[in-house]
Amino acid sequence: MGDQHILGFGEDILRLDEHPISRYFGCNTFNDTVAKARLSHSTYMSLKSMSAGGGSLTPEMAQEVATAIKDWAMEQGATHFTHWFLPMTGVTAEKHDAFIFWDKNNPGTVIETLSGSQLIQGEPDASSFPSGGLRATFEARGYTAWDPSSPVFIMGGPSGKTLCIPTAFVGYHGEALDHKVPLLRSMESLSKEALDALKFFKHPAQRVLSVCGAEQEYFAVDLELAQQRPDLMFANRTLQGARPPKGQELEDHYFGSIKDRVLGFMQQLELEALKLGIPVKTRHNEVAPNQFELAPIFEQANLASDHNQLLMELMKSIGERHGLAILLHEKPFAGINGSGKHCNWSLATDQGQNLLDPGKTPEQNLQFIYFLTATIKAIHRHGGLLRAAIASAANDHRLGANEAPPAIMSIFLGAQLSQVLDIFERGENKGTAGKGILSFGIPNLPDLEKDATDRNRTSPFAFTGNRFEFRAVGSSQPIAFPLMIINTVVAEALQELNHQVQQDQVQSGDVLASIIKVVQKTLGETKSIRFEGNGYSDEWKQEAGRRGLPHAADTVAALKIWEEPAAQSLFIKGGIFSAQELEARLHIRHEQYQKALNIEAQVLREMTETLLIPSILSDIGDKSQSIKHSIDASQSVLTKDSPIGQLINRQANLLNQAQSEVMKLREILDRAENQSDMHARTETFGYQVRPAMDQLRQTLDKLEELTDAAYWPIPKYRELLAPLI
Repeated sequence: MGDQHILGFGEDILRLDEHPISRYFGCNTFNDTVAKARLSHSTYMSLKSMSAGGGSLTPEMAQEVATAIKDWAMEQGATHFTHWFLPMTGVTAEKHDAFIFWDKNNPGTVIETLSGSQLIQGEPDASSFPSGGLRATFEARGYTAWDPSSPVFIMGGPSGKTLCIPTAFVGYHGEALDHKVPLLRSMESLSKEALDALKFFKHPAQRVLSVCGAEQEYFAVDLELAQQRPDLMFANRTLQGARPPKGQELEDHYFGSIKDRVLGFMQQLELEALKLGIPVKTRHNEVAPNQFELAPIFEQANLASDHNQLLMELMKSIGERHGLAILLHEKPFAGINGSGKHCNWSLATDQGQNLLDPGKTPEQNLQFIYFLTATIKAIHRHGGLLRAAIASAANDHRLGANEAPPAIMSIFLGAQLSQVLDIFERGENKGTAGKGILSFGIPNLPDLEKDATDRNRTSPFAFTGNRFEFRAVGSSQPIAFPLMIINTVVAEALQELNHQVQQDQVQSGDVLASIIKVVQKTLGETKSIRFEGNGYSDEWKQEAGRRGLPHAADTVAALKIWEEPAAQSLFIKGGIFSAQELEARLHIRHEQYQKALNIEAQVLREMTETLLIPSILSDIGDKSQSIKHSIDASQSVLTKDSPIGQLINRQANLLNQAQSEVMKLREILDRAENQSDMHARTETFGYQVRPAMDQLRQTLDKLEELTDAAYWPIPKYRELLAPLI
């Protein structure tokens, strides 16, 4: 596809079916095709090398690239540019600057320009972003640095377009203030150790990439209804709500036909995503009412991270155009499934080989078994860190329930692969059962080839054919953080295995024999992390305890894992974090947990005191007045002792209970906010504020069921979860 087919094409195509996707995919990005057409050969090759992790640009080359990008962007209609980055808030940040600058040759007039230095480096105020103590408020200087491996892109707005330059964000002394820098560091570390391992197998790869495809779950509800609920607007989830008559009991929503209103949103979302080079592939209804999923094709990890952040932004903005509120919270509704983000993770060489693909005969694929063993070793040693990576106030609502993986980390491999490893560990030279055949016994239906592994939805870290699926990640969470953890722990495991092989090879003189010996030993040492059963069961919790697997049931417990010596050593020795950067992230995660619960508690308190209690009082007053009129009229049907009178008494008692509970919540909140110690404050929010909120909610939900619908001041679940027709 030539450059002429890309220019201006993005705004011209309005439907998915106007052209084949391959013709307009990435048309709103300065991708490899555009760069090759607009840059000199030497600059293009230098940029390509830089994007792949090596080389650099001279100042002259940087200026050539900047001018080419600016010209391309202006031809697309862009008037501004921004350095687009992901600070530790977990949401993207940007500051827009116009291309204009004074024309020195014509006073009073402006010209459009973008310098090489403006492309490569920006200087946002770092003092207003979370730093965990790395930066004082008066230390405002921070830098954004262009990430050339993630293509620049153009985002539209109501009256113009903006050129977005993906960047890393660091402090004045180079300290990482974002999620991208640690992810990139972990990718470099993993590539180095993986390449060392591949040398044993005489593999010609020059680089190994961690790759990811993140399945994004979400809810869509009517925007007007959502805007009438303060909890959805400010806490991103419903803090009160009685269960509707019909939830997900009939199991009729999963993979059901997609209603036109939602399908229209999905199609426009996919169109805009594809123009931005986001390879979205799969859409479907999820289990809960009004719950859906969108999944992309695999990409290298840092690009997958950028694209997932961009996709979440698009979902919200395009949803509003369709009158929909897109809810990315992990548990927006009680009583039905919450949402996750399954991170499918694997390793691939720069030549495109998937190192976790077992092939047709995994028992003979020693290279595959080596990398698989390293991954098992990594999760066995650092399963607690993997749990800590996805800990949040929101994710606590779903982990460990019968809808999401348990908070205990384990690995599922499937029967065939488990058999392969068991035989390998014992040193037996046996073949294993190949793929089976499913026959329906019906002439006009084809026989199907069975996969080597079944799917275990209760496993948090499951092997699914040629990748691991980390299912415990929360739907609103940036994937950069858990990906960084996986990369880092696998890199450490590979480093240790490589060292053991090298040491043994000195004695044996046979590298393959040394690999087999080291792998057999490691498989025997790590069996406790492998589990093929039901992760939801109470029996598994007991069994996991016997195996010595960590069980951090909530975020309060999970955050303590960051302070363990093994975690500190892993990140510092691996060059992922300095001691100060690691401490900063611990502080930020405590702060985010505390603030999330504080916001929820304040919203629930205000809703209860200013919306719900007054409305319930009005309902009780009208009902009581009706009984009084009935008694005055000598109508014995309605009396204080009649069923209706008893109903009012029950409602009044519950209202008094709610008032007492909201007063108690106020007291606990004051206590939590006055805690100066970080750990004590987190524990107060987790073990006192949250239970107080839960208790108040239970009472309010009962009151909702007793209160006249005409008096209830906010939309109910039955309205929010009604089919979007």
